[in-house]
Order: sequence, then C-alpha cells, then structure tokens
Amino acid sequence: MEWKNIYRGLLMGASDIIPGVSGGTIAVLLGIYDRLIAAINGFFSKDWKKQLGFLIPLGVGVGAAILLLSNVIEWLFEHYTGPTQFFFLGLIIGILPYLFHQSDAKQTFTWKHIILLVIGALIVGSMVFLNTGEGTAMERTMSTYLLLFISGFLASAAMILPGISGSFILYVIGIYQTVIAGISSFQLDVIAVTGIGIVCGIVLMSKIINFFLLNYRTGTFAIIIGFVIGSIFVVFPGWPTDKTFLLISVATFAAGLFSAYILGKVEYKE
Repeated sequence: MEWKNIYRGLLMGASDIIPGVSGGTIAVLLGIYDRLIAAINGFFSKDWKKQLGFLIPLGVGVGAAILLLSNVIEWLFEHYTGPTQFFFLGLIIGILPYLFHQSDAKQTFTWKHIILLVIGALIVGSMVFLNTGEGTAMERTMSTYLLLFISGFLASAAMILPGISGSFILYVIGIYQTVIAGISSFQLDVIAVTGIGIVCGIVLMSKIINFFLLNYRTGTFAIIIGFVIGSIFVVFPGWPTDKTFLLISVATFAAGLFSAYILGKVEYKE
C-alpha cells in the first residue's frame, strides 16, 4: 500500500470541494496524474489487484477530506472567499513550472502545441462568463435523483481534468449547495446517487484521457497546461477593496505559491 497517497488524497479531496479548483490540478502538482489515470484504467482490467495499493489509500484520503473538511471548506469559502481563492490561485500558478518541466516543453512543443495550449486556456477561462445557479433541489423526486446523477457524472468528468473544477460544474448547474448539504448532513440518498454518477464519469473520462496520454502525450500536456492557465481566470476573485483582506489575500497567495514549491520539491525528486 502506498500510504503516502492518503495525504495526497486529502489535498485532492479538499480542493474538489472548492468551486474553481480541480482535483486533477492537485494530482498534477503532486506528480501522480499519469499514474492516477493509468491506475483507474488498470482497475477495470485483469490486473486490477495491482492497482489497489495505489487507489485505496488515495480514495481514503479523498473520501476523508470530503466528509471531514466539507464544513470547514464551506465556512472558509463563505466567510473568507477571497483569501481562500488566493491560496488556491498561488497553488495553481506554482504548479506551472513543474508542468512545463514534466512535459519538457522547451524541447517538444511546436507551434501546434502552443495553439492547443491557447485553446485549452480559452475553454476553461471562458467559464468565468457562465452564469452560476444557487438553486437547491431538496425535494426528493425522480427528476431530482436524475439531476443528481447527471450532475455527478459531469462534475467527475471535469474533476479528473486539470484546470476544470467539478464543484464549479455543480455550481453552474445549480446543484452545488444540495450536494454539499447532503454530504455535510450525511443524506445517504444524495450521496449514493451523486456518487454513482461520479464513479461512472471518472471511469469514462479516465479511459479517454489515458488514450490521449498514450498516443498523443505532448499534445495532451499542452492542453492540460492550457486548462491550468485558464483556471487562473476562473479562480481569481478580484482584488479586495478592504486593506485588511488585501493583506490577508496576499499572504494566502504567497502561502499557496510556497506550498506548491514545497510539494513540487517533495514529489518531483529525481
């Protein structure tokens, strides 16, 4: 068992709760994105047992973060939205040097890859213009459960892509508060239906990503880097007008950059 994956899962799970921050981005920062995609695909093959040592600790960390930190993250997001987003903004910007290094961009990128990078950035960056809904769907009907399943499917498909936030997708659909409330208060029907959708989305999207990583690795990394760059515009909350909050935001941004640097040093040891 790779018990180190528990702390990795905690980071991924905590980030997935925040609208605008992608667990896939954290996986890239931690240097495990390729392995994560390969392990998910391998789990649905005859060699599935070999993947358990990687996936089980990671899943424990992700699940623990979502269950234990959902209230904390929600409180921070509600009362200190700007500083919290600036911390993740620092993390996202801090990841870019490692992404360029991992993809060996100086040697492998051509003008075609630059175009793919720009397209990826525009796709994710354009999400900042989407109107987000705040509606909830607490009444239990078949249409509600269908919406929860579809939302979970779409969110997880986005969640596994660096730069695209699954929580943000839920926010856009208007189901974010319902899902978070369901997790916080252990509403098993909401958790189960959304969870099934999430699993289905992760399985399908991981197969697609795995195909492109195996056959078009450089181009895939170019798009991933574009996604991450585009997410900067989605996460950026604007400059605080209050001086105290401005100072706190600058401090949390610096903390995010420093965290990315430390994690990069630990995870990208050669």
